[in-house]
Amino acid sequence: MSDVTLALPWPPTALSPNARLHWANKAKVAAGYRHVCAWLSVTECAPYRRLAAERADARINVDVEFRPPDRRRRDLDNCIAAFKAGADGVADATGIDDGHWTATYRMGTPRHPGEVVVRLSLATKGDV
Repeated sequence: MSDVTLALPWPPTALSPNARLHWANKAKVAAGYRHVCAWLSVTECAPYRRLAAERADARINVDVEFRPPDRRRRDLDNCIAAFKAGADGVADATGIDDGHWTATYRMGTPRHPGEVVVRLSLATKGDV
């Protein structure tokens, strides 16, 4: 199975842990972002979905690179938290729960309008 690279949109500002938004409004934004990320991932993630159907213990390596929309300094922890709904969307597309991921996160170079690049690969027995 070949590796998959996804370019997903930058998380909405409302999903930042620093955003001061009513929980119901934030939930709507999170649901929308999750849906968009799942929709953008579903075609590329079909092989992983088949794997998940065959093996309940399927595990994958996930490398997430945040490419912010501008050069302002950002906290990696906040980027990870803001992307949680997007990660859930990718998990929906793969059929593999994000609890079965071995994930790495890093900041990349800024790129307008911002994106999150997610690379998926099959985990080997030594990766777990």
